[in-house]
Amino acid sequence: MPLNASLVGRSYPPTEPYEVSREHIRIFAESLHDDNPLYLDPAAARAAGYRDVLASPTFLTVLSERAERAQVAADVELGLDYSQTVHGFQRFVHLRPVHPGDVLNLEAHIDDIRVTGGIGLVTVSCKVFRDSTEHVATMYCTMVERPVGVPLS
Repeated sequence: MPLNASLVGRSYPPTEPYEVSREHIRIFAESLHDDNPLYLDPAAARAAGYRDVLASPTFLTVLSERAERAQVAADVELGLDYSQTVHGFQRFVHLRPVHPGDVLNLEAHIDDIRVTGGIGLVTVSCKVFRDSTEHVATMYCTMVERPVGVPLS
């Protein structure tokens, strides 16, 4: 089924709350081999003026991927073949730091849908909120849908 460009502008309901923990932050930082003490050491983070360790700038990818898969890619009206989809682009606009104990949710919105050269491009923005009210960040990503039979390389 081709991508349904009439869905540009569609918004999805807020995701389920996600409580950030030191362990989540540590595991994410270690997965990137990022030993920045602001992400791992509460004393270092407090000495730098923060209330606790910080989530790294790309930590919110954990949440955006959930919203993209559970809401956008699962939207049958969109016509996206998620099995043929790769991540194409991502940008973050941070407004406030993310710390352990923050309860975050996202609101996803389809910003653009294009097909060029047989390749589908779906651009999504996800606003991240703390306690469902305080805007923490906005993430933008483009999902790239390859035509069936086109190898990954």
